[in-house]
Amino acid sequence: MEVRINKIAELIVTSKKIVIFTGAGISTESGIPDFRGPQGLWTKVDPDDFTIDKFLRSEDTRRRMWQNLKDGGLMSDVQPNRAHYAVAELEKIGKLSCVITQNVDNLHQKAGNSPHLVYELHGNLQRIVCMQCHKRYPIDIVKEQSLSSDYTLSCASCKGLLKPDVVLFGEMLPQDVLARATQEANSCDFLMVIGSSLFVYPAAYLPLYAKRAGAKIAIINMGETQQDGIADVRVDAPAGEVMSKILERVKAISM
Repeated sequence: MEVRINKIAELIVTSKKIVIFTGAGISTESGIPDFRGPQGLWTKVDPDDFTIDKFLRSEDTRRRMWQNLKDGGLMSDVQPNRAHYAVAELEKIGKLSCVITQNVDNLHQKAGNSPHLVYELHGNLQRIVCMQCHKRYPIDIVKEQSLSSDYTLSCASCKGLLKPDVVLFGEMLPQDVLARATQEANSCDFLMVIGSSLFVYPAAYLPLYAKRAGAKIAIINMGETQQDGIADVRVDAPAGEVMSKILERVKAISM
């Protein structure tokens, strides 16, 4: 593994435009289970409740979703881990173009990455959005509500329907974010995948775009991924451990 860590560190030092692509595996060390894992969300709730069609037509479904999010702590108390802080440090030392993430946990921003450099393909669970006027609110307003049987969560400005600012099943990814992320993938010379099995499309196309454009690819993930075959470097180990060692090596080479 040391040889692979050294190779990734050397690629970071020598590359001019680095994109990092993250999935659920970067956040498991912060205590957030993978949605599809043995302790994941889909073992506790009905995935059908997270479809946009059911959310729109059923007030009971909406209330159940808000209650599930409220009971689950809304991820607000979860803290970044070593991998998130290492990614943020790469930005601080000028070795990061952007982070493209499938996660909705806000941990890259908490760790110190600039919000405008974090492209959230699936949204952010720390926000609520009005489906009519698109005004955004902090998730904290859900905590402050009793969510009684006759309560309806609606926009203070236009009374439109509010929903978590995340992509539900049946919804398209935010096209402006996807377009910017695609442009970054097509123009980078090194793309690092951290904590993603690259199973969910269209997000998983991005490393393929980067490879097709000539970029080097590193994949850091526990277990195999759908795209191991395109990796120039592959590390099967916990993200926090690996990224901490990579960052140490980058700083040593750069001195």
